[in-house]
Amino acid sequence: MSKYPVIVSILVIVIVGLLSQSWFTVHQTQKAIVLQLGEPLPEVYGPGLHFKLPFIQNVVYFDSRVLDYEARSREAFTVDKKAIVLDNYARWKIINPLQFYRTMRTIPGAQARLDDVVYSQLRALVGAYTLTEVVSSHRAAIMKEVTDKVSELMKPFGVEVLDVRIKRTDLPTENQRAIFERMRAERERQAKQYRSEGDEESARIRSDADRQKAVILAEAAREAQVERGKGDAKAAATYAESYNKSPDFYAFQRWLEAMRKSFRENSKMVLSNENPLLDLQK
Repeated sequence: MSKYPVIVSILVIVIVGLLSQSWFTVHQTQKAIVLQLGEPLPEVYGPGLHFKLPFIQNVVYFDSRVLDYEARSREAFTVDKKAIVLDNYARWKIINPLQFYRTMRTIPGAQARLDDVVYSQLRALVGAYTLTEVVSSHRAAIMKEVTDKVSELMKPFGVEVLDVRIKRTDLPTENQRAIFERMRAERERQAKQYRSEGDEESARIRSDADRQKAVILAEAAREAQVERGKGDAKAAATYAESYNKSPDFYAFQRWLEAMRKSFRENSKMVLSNENPLLDLQK
């Protein structure tokens, strides 16, 4: 009788083990397929609780969400023989897990295949446009065409490509260096041209200013001479009029002026009584 509880316990453990191996759960972000002795069965399982045969069947899960893949930078040539470095990415999803498992097996394998297909299509389409068209005017059209072609090529592998985009387009390092040198030389040439034009304009302005200065000074000197002549004439007329009215007062005034000019700045003079300068004092 003591053996029955042990046997029951063993049976319970076996039953629980079989049941745990008989069901599996698929998350809402996943899809799954069942392998029977390594061969995939045709049914694809969506989210929920499902059952399988224990031990002889196992489950492989696949992500059903949109996946991102960033490709490594590679060079391509445009139709005008310009080399550019393309840095692109792709958004894709698994639409047929069964076909995906048969052809790709794993996501890293699919990304490697996707990288080759995207690069080959990008290189082919970029080679049909000029550098300016790839960078600006035809970029959107190129991306759409690449997306359509890559998606069509990847469908036999159970993959749908939703979008392919170029994140950045660069020039190779040696080309960048050459372009920067040309840009620097062009900027230096323009700077020299601007400096030369500035020096020419500066010389013209200085020359015009010097000419205007000479004209203004000459005109001012002429007007000064005219005014000085008018003043001298008016002074002479005033002196003549004063002399005619009172010769003695005029002579006295002229004597005072001569004395003022002679003894300017505390000058000292030794004069005899017979000096003409002292005639008016006698």
